[in-house]
Amino acid sequence: MDKLIIKGAREHNLKNIDLELPRDKLIVISGLSGSGKSSLAFDTIFAEGQRRYVESLSSYARMFLGRMDKPDVDYIEGLSPAISIEQKTTHKNPRSTVGTVTEIHDYFRLLYARAGTPHCPSCGRVIKEQSVDQILDIILSWPSGTKLQILAPVVRAMKGEHKKWLEDARKQGFARARVDGEMHELEEDIKLEKQKKHSIDVVVDRIKLGPDLRRRVAEAVETSLQIADGVVIVIKENDKISSEEFFSQKGACPECGISLPEMEPRLFSFNAPQGACPACTGLGLNLEFQPELCIPDDSLSFDEGGCPPYNPSSAWNRSRFEALAKHFHFSLGTPFRDLPPEVMKAILYGTSDPIKYHYDNKEKTGHFEYNTKFPGILADLKRRYRETTSEGVKQWLETFMTEKPCTACGGKRLRPEALAVTIGGRNINEVSSLSVEEALKFFASVSLTDVEKQISRQILKEIKARLTFMKNVGLEYLTLERKAATLSGGEAQRIRLASQIGSSLVGV
Repeated sequence: MDKLIIKGAREHNLKNIDLELPRDKLIVISGLSGSGKSSLAFDTIFAEGQRRYVESLSSYARMFLGRMDKPDVDYIEGLSPAISIEQKTTHKNPRSTVGTVTEIHDYFRLLYARAGTPHCPSCGRVIKEQSVDQILDIILSWPSGTKLQILAPVVRAMKGEHKKWLEDARKQGFARARVDGEMHELEEDIKLEKQKKHSIDVVVDRIKLGPDLRRRVAEAVETSLQIADGVVIVIKENDKISSEEFFSQKGACPECGISLPEMEPRLFSFNAPQGACPACTGLGLNLEFQPELCIPDDSLSFDEGGCPPYNPSSAWNRSRFEALAKHFHFSLGTPFRDLPPEVMKAILYGTSDPIKYHYDNKEKTGHFEYNTKFPGILADLKRRYRETTSEGVKQWLETFMTEKPCTACGGKRLRPEALAVTIGGRNINEVSSLSVEEALKFFASVSLTDVEKQISRQILKEIKARLTFMKNVGLEYLTLERKAATLSGGEAQRIRLASQIGSSLVGV
């Protein structure tokens, strides 16, 4: 069958149309506005092709797919399953980016989960989860004659005198420990300042590498892993050059003690709670109350309504501002612009010392006095926004707010643990911030180990293919982190086109 035969198409403006179209060819349908171009392409050909395909699936599969009505047409022959690229290009979802729409970000997540190098989010140290055999293989691969000190890090940057740790190590038969970087005999009277942070590494064994030492090294490593909760430090000296190697069974930083979650694709998704920044829930933005919106006209006083979120006729609002005015010796009738800087700072950001409040409501609560700090209008409004259950109040409060980049993640959307995983020295956000052309160059030159190459071969192939499709449709200048809502109509349509081509579907 080399033709698509349509008879009696009457959908919308079509008037009983009969036509034959060649299959597997690029066809342009042109005509005046309202002449039925979309009715033929989308509402007849695509709708029938999609409907037939969905009906060929099992009843269980059809539960998850949208059902399309049969178009008003007598007969269509030679029709394959069909896809269409929607003409409506608006993306209202604030989470959608160029990377997510094209599904390239999904492959990024898979790549980082399978071939990424995790680092400590705090100190940046590379973290590797290794078995005892893997640790032994690395140590025994070092040159014969290398001097080793195998240490168990039992205390990491913790305040205290740590007498119990030192005494326990002494009782277990250990002779030495490294305390705050200096070696000590455990028989010494080691005194530590209680209010300072200290680190203690117990020396488990000192060994000079040579033949037939695997068992001794294994015993020392296993002892260290046992008493240091899965962590071992090895100091190696060779030709008067000293260096340290850190090993961990649990994917935890030996210096900071921070444990990383399991490396899985959802850790790198800002749409999943496992990966999204907790502060902004993956949006990269937070709504923040702005002083200039809370006090839009500083020529007015509080009494004149110069601070719209706080109605001066409210007894509760008035009592709080009167207490503040009494404490700082100013009048509520004074324009905000004429108040001293320290008073404006207290109004906006709160007081460091408690002030005395006097509240009098004869009809309801009566009279009472109390002492507490003034929270500042910005913090107080933030609390009200967080605690209210009224959508109307939320919308009203949002008129005093603006979007600001999240201070926790810096607008990167992901939690620190996800941003601490790198490939080729870049984390997933840094790769997403590249343009399509820059990303192609990065993945063409990225350095991977043989094992990483084997794991990521197919993933990298898909990433490069989709990036190439985007470049071929003229979108090489777009960054993958760009929000879909900011794209022009033409850019959005070309992205959808590249996505469909990149899906490698055939026979449609």
